[in-house]
Amino acid sequence: MRHEDGSKIASPEQMQEWMKQTMDWIGGIAAQNKFVGGTGLLFADAKVVHHNKMVTDGPFGEIKETIGGFITVRAESAEEAAEFAKGCPVLQGEGNTMEVRRIHKNEGGH
Repeated sequence: MRHEDGSKIASPEQMQEWMKQTMDWIGGIAAQNKFVGGTGLLFADAKVVHHNKMVTDGPFGEIKETIGGFITVRAESAEEAAEFAKGCPVLQGEGNTMEVRRIHKNEGGH
């Protein structure tokens, strides 16, 4: 789940409504036995480890685009996963997007 503008602050009432919508959306996927897991991603105490092993604070919610969370679904194809993504309440925010990717299955290799 990508938020175009991480600096926007929703009211507590709006956050409560979005959480209900999100839980309903996830409940619909779970009812099909397709929900695997997921969570929101917080900025508090976040760290970035750079290629030179330097550790810095961040990312910060004020950056242009933030990754707000993820869910994992059991889908037969990327198209099926994209259909689930179309129902995500985060898409109500102008410019917000959902990214759909396969998860690599480690079946004894690297």
